[in-house]
Amino acid sequence: MVDGITIPLIARALAHDQRLALIDDAGQYTYVELVGAARRVAAGLLAGQSDLAEARVAFLLPPGFGYVAVQWGIWLAGGIAVPLCTTHPLPELAYVLEDTAAGILVADAEFAGKLQPLLGRPGLRFALASDLWRAPVQALPAVESERRAMILYTSGTTSKPKGVVSTHRNITAQVQALITAWEWTSQDHILHVLPLHHTHGIINVLACALWTGAVCEMLPHFDALEVWQRFSASDLTLFMAVPTIYTRLIAAWEGATPAGQVQMSRACAKMRLMVSGSAALPVSVFEKWRAISGHTLLERYGMTEISMGLSNPLHGERRPGMVGQPLPGVTIRLVDETGKEIRATGQAGEIEVQGENVFLEYWGRPEATARAFHDGWFRSGDVAVLEDGYYRILGRNSVDIIKSGGYKISALEIEETLRTHPAIGECAVVGVADAEWGERVCAAVVLQPGHTLSLAELRAWARERIAPYKMPSRLQVMAALPCNVMGKVTKPEIIRFFAED
Repeated sequence: MVDGITIPLIARALAHDQRLALIDDAGQYTYVELVGAARRVAAGLLAGQSDLAEARVAFLLPPGFGYVAVQWGIWLAGGIAVPLCTTHPLPELAYVLEDTAAGILVADAEFAGKLQPLLGRPGLRFALASDLWRAPVQALPAVESERRAMILYTSGTTSKPKGVVSTHRNITAQVQALITAWEWTSQDHILHVLPLHHTHGIINVLACALWTGAVCEMLPHFDALEVWQRFSASDLTLFMAVPTIYTRLIAAWEGATPAGQVQMSRACAKMRLMVSGSAALPVSVFEKWRAISGHTLLERYGMTEISMGLSNPLHGERRPGMVGQPLPGVTIRLVDETGKEIRATGQAGEIEVQGENVFLEYWGRPEATARAFHDGWFRSGDVAVLEDGYYRILGRNSVDIIKSGGYKISALEIEETLRTHPAIGECAVVGVADAEWGERVCAAVVLQPGHTLSLAELRAWARERIAPYKMPSRLQVMAALPCNVMGKVTKPEIIRFFAED
């Protein structure tokens, strides 16, 4: 405990004191300013209570100082942080509030209008972040490491996303493993362009930076030219992104003048490490980025339930198409379809994981939680092979999971929404391999009699119902969906159809 704070990440921030912690579009902030704001947020959330006692607090704020102050304030008050996605439409935000039974919703003023239709929910208290920052400081509860800390939503093999619950112990283990593996120090300075409702942005970038006393520079959203400008103007040492972002940075570099390309490439040289993850990195992108930047991207493997599990080495060979070896404190094994461990090199099997990094449970879904574990091992659902000491991911063992642009998306969730379109009778959503996105979301539909439907019309309709990254980028109208003898849609046939088209 440091100054009444029992949460390791925040207690460490006090020791960094007047060091620069965050840079956003509004200014620069020290660690002591960040902790002070978090204390006031905690007091505002408590509102005279002694402990939120794991009440769920959903929050919708743009990247920056306010986001971190609210996240930390929730933890200091003893609550469970439920970060919301700034680009999600109202139905998806409403689902998270309902599924978590959130008692408090915190938002920035710019999102208050968007959230207005949700504010009449019984038992939901709404607070503006700016009001919480004015609360007088009060005594804080002792928060044990086994307490639930955060719920992040991830798509699974059911039609709706599941809430992945991490404890403070889980988060500490996740951060410490990455700091050890990638040798974070207080001299690091990272540019943050990733979503903050996802483990990649929250743990890999934000939490690791603030644990070590480094500087985290946050952009409100990704813009390729702005990122290249920050590469040149800021004293950066680290950058982490998804393959789609690297593809767009490459396109921006290729569109620059020869003199501009030289300047952009030189800007990369000062950095010590660039990391790619959340989706498979195409070898072509790996090679192009190395030619442009001089950096051999470090690819790693993780998912919301475990944060990170495997990583190519910081020092040593980084092999394209490979995700390396287990991170410190993480144990990995491959198993066959019967659950028996595979010991032979080169034989494919499902990845199973053990370690303090592994999540606690799926929120409110004990049966799904039980199915996710096998003899104490977390069943990832990803198939891999071990080759010369390095793991290579082969894909999902479910065609209903799509990885696109760094997001893991449930095809079944999208199908459920598309079926409400008045022109659609039947539909099947699949992921089709794509060099830029990892996989593209593609929809095959059978129309209701007398109806027509274009991709543009479908996307315009879907914009108010599902997140932008979940919307189909390709549409095929079919007379009938291919099915097996049991009447189940054979998605591999649909994937082949799109791939060959």
